[in-house]
Amino acid sequence: MYSRFALVDCARYLFDSLSVRNAASWNTMMSGLVRVGLYGDVMLLFRETQNFSVRPSGFLVSSLIAACDRSGCMFGEGIQVHGFAIKVGLLYDVFVGSCLLHFYGAYKRVFDAQRIFEEMPERNVVSWTSLMFGYLDNGDFENVMYLYQEMRKEEISCNENTFATVIAACSSLEDELLGLKVLAHAVKSGFETKVSVANSLINMLGSLGSLKEAYYVFSHMDERDTISWNSIISAHVQNGLFGESMRFFHLMRHVHKKINSTTLATLLSICSSVDNLKWGKGIHNLVIKLGLDSNVCTCNSLLGMYSEGGRLDDAEFVFKEMPERDLISWNSMMTCYVRGGRSLDVLKLLNEMLQMKKAINYVTFMSALAACSNSEFIAEGKIVHALVILSGLHENLAVGNASVTMYAKSGTMVEAKKVFQMMPKRNQVTWNALIGGLAENEEPDEAVKAFQLMREEGIKADYITLSNVLGACLTPDDLLKHGLPIHAHIVLIGFESNSYVQNSLITMYAKCGDLQSSECIFDGLLNKNTISWNAIIAANAHHGLEEEVLKCIVKMKNAGIDLDQFSFSEGLAAAAKLAVLEEGQQLHCLAVKHGLDLDPFVTNAAMDMYGKCAEMDDMLRILPQPLNRSRLSWNILISAFARHGYFQKARETFNEMLEMGLKPDHVTFVSLLSACSHGGLVDEGLAYYAAMSKEFNVPPGIKHCVCIIDLLGRSGRLIEAETFINEMPVPPDALVWRTLLASCKSHGNLELGKKAAEHLFKLDPSDDSAYVLYSNICATTGKWDAAEDVRRQMGSYNIKKKPACSWVKLRDQVVLFGMGDQTHPQTSEIYAKLGELRKLIKEAGYVTDTSFALQDTDEEQKEHNLWNHSERLALAFGLINTPNGSTIKVFKNLRVCGDCHSVYKFVSGIIMRKIILRDPYRFHHFSGGQCSCCDYW
Repeated sequence: MYSRFALVDCARYLFDSLSVRNAASWNTMMSGLVRVGLYGDVMLLFRETQNFSVRPSGFLVSSLIAACDRSGCMFGEGIQVHGFAIKVGLLYDVFVGSCLLHFYGAYKRVFDAQRIFEEMPERNVVSWTSLMFGYLDNGDFENVMYLYQEMRKEEISCNENTFATVIAACSSLEDELLGLKVLAHAVKSGFETKVSVANSLINMLGSLGSLKEAYYVFSHMDERDTISWNSIISAHVQNGLFGESMRFFHLMRHVHKKINSTTLATLLSICSSVDNLKWGKGIHNLVIKLGLDSNVCTCNSLLGMYSEGGRLDDAEFVFKEMPERDLISWNSMMTCYVRGGRSLDVLKLLNEMLQMKKAINYVTFMSALAACSNSEFIAEGKIVHALVILSGLHENLAVGNASVTMYAKSGTMVEAKKVFQMMPKRNQVTWNALIGGLAENEEPDEAVKAFQLMREEGIKADYITLSNVLGACLTPDDLLKHGLPIHAHIVLIGFESNSYVQNSLITMYAKCGDLQSSECIFDGLLNKNTISWNAIIAANAHHGLEEEVLKCIVKMKNAGIDLDQFSFSEGLAAAAKLAVLEEGQQLHCLAVKHGLDLDPFVTNAAMDMYGKCAEMDDMLRILPQPLNRSRLSWNILISAFARHGYFQKARETFNEMLEMGLKPDHVTFVSLLSACSHGGLVDEGLAYYAAMSKEFNVPPGIKHCVCIIDLLGRSGRLIEAETFINEMPVPPDALVWRTLLASCKSHGNLELGKKAAEHLFKLDPSDDSAYVLYSNICATTGKWDAAEDVRRQMGSYNIKKKPACSWVKLRDQVVLFGMGDQTHPQTSEIYAKLGELRKLIKEAGYVTDTSFALQDTDEEQKEHNLWNHSERLALAFGLINTPNGSTIKVFKNLRVCGDCHSVYKFVSGIIMRKIILRDPYRFHHFSGGQCSCCDYW
């Protein structure tokens, strides 16, 4: 009696008081211990039976096996009990055999369970059902149905557990007809009213979308247990009906009174979206109120919700507060860090698990490998791969796929191919990982070759395969050689209507230079979703059509399509390139409204936008804390400081980045070297360049070399710049010679400028900047005939100089000015304002520097031409149309003229207003007669 009511202490006291104990006493005591979950005590009590020479029975051995089964961590003890059953001749006891079947099934050893089942001389319904459950638990639903059919052939009557198991298999197979046949058999056998059968039926109908029928079964149940309520809640959750799920949960709490970890896990699984996250937090509060925050399963569900909802801080809090963690807890937190881009934290958790000798499985290693899937962590990735091999999991298919992906995304395709070739088994995911890696590493021929080999091996391509191989096509030649034939193959195999493939086609045509075909495919889509819009947005961005990007985002929003992190990132990037602050702010506000402002991609894009729109305070306001800052965030910060003339801050940020343990990459050094170049920090820049490869293993690229040439050239060390070019680790391109030519123009070195120009003419005869720069050098050195010859040469080649223009953003309007522009309605006011400014600054000591007027005319005409420069017209317009005291922002497409720079300084001091001028190279902040560049730019 005491055992039956879980009063195990009382039962044990009475048991120990017995002077004489028979087999029934021992059996009853063991059964009671199993019932309350004291599985270790069961084994201790069994050892006592040996001391008292108790004759083992089938009931006693069954209790022992049940204890090993339910504990989930006593597989070794279970094997020993199996051996004991053989020794005492109880192996073929039908109850012992059935318990062994369930034991091996629970530990995923279905092969062993099948072998025992086949050797059993006598099988009852429990035996059949135990093996079925083992197959069900291992996801082998076909074998569940096979056993059910064999059972019927042998005319073994099913019980309610049999029907519940078989209906669950039908649900997983998504076979409604088969499920209804089993239901008919259950009704005929009189089990349709049994709780476990009804529960399985609700689950099956819910998974098939038949909610009306599921509710009918639920509402007609004579008796409902907790599983019944969980089943009807789960049915609505599976079909995305959050409101109905919460309504049933409310009823459950008031009618049934009991809830468990499964109830909460089911509800939390649908609470990760922005709209539902507040309900998830409410359920979290309920968990604490009910004292379930110490329940591992419930905490794991909370981890999953916060992870999927992008709430990394909340997930971290739950994990750290957990009094007990299982393997799922550790794996969930690792997955959360992977999603949040916190690779170091993933590796720290793995290290902690290894040091604490925690159990590790293939899921653990998949997360660790995913965390190392970039070139920054390739060394750590190789260590994780070595640990995989040491643990014997290298032959696991999922881990093998993760290893191929890790090496491929790190750019080490040689290692990726080695892992691929050594895998004992390869599936569709394996091939997709290889083809995707080859595409990402811009190896189109190899990607297409792998695609052909995949088809030859009989592995069917899916939309991911096709998207990956299309992504390998990057040039017009790739389009003709591979892209068009693959498109034809897609049509042939019937994938042309797949939305993912359609979007990949849009992207492929755009990357290969055929934007018209991209737009044609997009316009032909019947159902345009978020991914479709993102594809056409990316296509326009690839072609430098930033205004079209912003127009597409407006159309997308008006069409009722949700913007995701990619949409916001592209939109913010377009706003940054156009320097349109208002549009950028609107997009950022919308991202906040959608709950995507904390997404790392959106955060970085917003930071870059504010930096390029001269709003440094706003950029610093949304900057993540140093501990949570990705390398991209650090790079954007260093670049912004460099662009705005805060060169020492750029260097300090670099040092802080190193202190935080982050490795700089090639982008970091481009920003850092650019800061040194614009700040005149020549020795510091050269030291960074030397340390780049020696200390940080970052090989010098063409952009780093350009920065060094600019660094030396700006400071007048032109001979050193030329020597550097001759000794460069990479072949010089047009940008290298253009940079040297610009420095020659600044310092009036005609001879070296001629050499640079000749190299430029050879590399790109149609480059207008080469002719313009060389012509300007000739003009500044007084070689007017040579300058005129260069201009005539441009005319004969039909090469036109890119016209200079400046613009001001005023409310929702961008006002553009060209040289001597007189098309604006306020032209007379603009020129009147210029006359006023000219008089004021001359009185303040301004003297025109006519060396910046590159026409062979008299001094008066040169001065007149300078006052027609677009940046002066834009400044006058800004002063007329903006409130007193506000900051004026002017943007120019070419480098600011030196005399205009002087004018801006004088004006800022006289009118006592801050002026910000952005050219393609940097920002100039004018205030009080001074510029942030200190006249070095």
